[in-house]
Amino acid sequence: MKPWSKKAVLCGLAGLVLSTGSLVQAAEPAVGKAGQPASKNLIVLIGDGMGPAQVSAARYYQQYKKQIPHLALDPYYVGQATTYADKGEDGGTLVSGVVTDSASAGTAFATGHKTYNAGISVSNEEVAKPFASIIEAAEASGKATGLVTTARITHATPAVYASHVRNRDNESAIASQYLDSGVDVLFGGGKQFFVTQGEKGKRTDKNILPDFKAKGYAIVETAGSLKALPSSTTKALGLFGNSHVAYTPDRTADIPSLAQMTASALSILAKDKDGFVMMIEGGRIDHAGHANDLPTLVQEVLDFDAAFKTAIDFAKKNGNTYVVVTADHETGGLSLSRDDIYELNIDLWDKQKHSSESIAGALAAAKTPEDIRRIVADNNGFTDLSDDEVQSILAGDGSSYKREGAYNAVVSKRLLVGWSGHGHSAVDVGVWAYGPIADKVKGQIDNTQIAKGAAAVTGVDLAKQSAALQAKYLYPKVKASGTGEVLYPASSLAKALGASSAGGATTSKLVYGKTVIEIDKTALTAKLNGQPAAYTVVLDNGTVYLPLAAFSRLTGKTLGWDALSERIVLK
Repeated sequence: MKPWSKKAVLCGLAGLVLSTGSLVQAAEPAVGKAGQPASKNLIVLIGDGMGPAQVSAARYYQQYKKQIPHLALDPYYVGQATTYADKGEDGGTLVSGVVTDSASAGTAFATGHKTYNAGISVSNEEVAKPFASIIEAAEASGKATGLVTTARITHATPAVYASHVRNRDNESAIASQYLDSGVDVLFGGGKQFFVTQGEKGKRTDKNILPDFKAKGYAIVETAGSLKALPSSTTKALGLFGNSHVAYTPDRTADIPSLAQMTASALSILAKDKDGFVMMIEGGRIDHAGHANDLPTLVQEVLDFDAAFKTAIDFAKKNGNTYVVVTADHETGGLSLSRDDIYELNIDLWDKQKHSSESIAGALAAAKTPEDIRRIVADNNGFTDLSDDEVQSILAGDGSSYKREGAYNAVVSKRLLVGWSGHGHSAVDVGVWAYGPIADKVKGQIDNTQIAKGAAAVTGVDLAKQSAALQAKYLYPKVKASGTGEVLYPASSLAKALGASSAGGATTSKLVYGKTVIEIDKTALTAKLNGQPAAYTVVLDNGTVYLPLAAFSRLTGKTLGWDALSERIVLK
């Protein structure tokens, strides 16, 4: 495929930062001929929790503290995206989905489909179907693929691109699914989900790092070993923390920045003659927002912006790569003013030495007001805390963040920024783009359009890959019987397997060809073709549950249960 033409590049001078610091509209190289993909490579960047105020805060910091007028992102702004999810349950309570989490938002911009909060690339049904992501479709088309994040690599945003589970908390399953995903580069934190409990991990089965090595992955855990990867490397697993990668202000020389991880991943993936698709996440912007830690949040946005610059510089030099950037949602309800004061104390934004997370343990252990004053003075240089401020930190903020949250409340008031809470909000988020993707995602869009536009421009087939996955797996809601037997929703699973279901208040009937299972809801018994069947029957809130053996007998299909990933394997 020919690179973009000189004419296209000249026409795309928009997007350059002029010497005066002013901006013009972002340049977009020409789209390929009709019916052909316009770009060989795709780089998706996700600023987790990066709403408009987060971007503005980082820009103000650059302008007033560093005399840098713009973020690297700024010239490429093309519009904004909605973030809402499907209706679903949250802790047993039905919620509208207007306020999304990273799992449902990620599913939308990775696969082009909405789902419920906590769902990882599966449909919003009692028996869910998997949806393929742009990474999986690219992998199926022969492209190299990669996932890079400062969060755990098994966290929701990377997970939606290469795994499928009903609940994002099933991170051991996500790690295991990566092994079979074919994704070539996996960089982030989360080592605990690759090793056993005896090795300071979370897994109850086995250490799966040897399995990755057996499949040709180089495994690295420090910035030095990342830099030292041989030029011949084509597969790599980087685990730069047992949990998340350390916040930017807390990193040591052994921990790579997001830009360093991005550069290394690009050098590996760019070797593939068929091109590549990769996702890069600034995962800890969200975490700093949850904690209401503005100084750390600003540094995380700048870390993300530096990774974007690495990606955009590669794209411009390569000539056959496009880039799209968005966020899954905003976090914290950040406001850049408070208390009716028309000012921001930006001069104080860089006084904090380390994240609030790094001193949370010391704050929790503090016994006296003097302890609190010392901890705050050491980290912020604030030596004039009032008695009320000290007492508020000792009391905690009433949330799960306790004294850390109260500390951040005191700091935020001095910085003159506000927060609506420790959760997500429903505001639209920005979209930035370079290359042919820009026309697909400009203006006011839904977040599902990110995946649809990416698929259209790269020429990969999301629907075809989804169909291939759905021929292999189903993800049902399940119950356990009193003896621990796994049971499945009778009517919805029967229908998902191609059977019919009918019944009333006291009986149900499942039919597949000439095979019939009749269920007595009162006696909780079953008959197979008129004869008593020794199937456990459970009735819960009007839904009948049966063991998998019943469905195998009904359909004549060999059905397996993958207990780790909590899915039915259609053999």
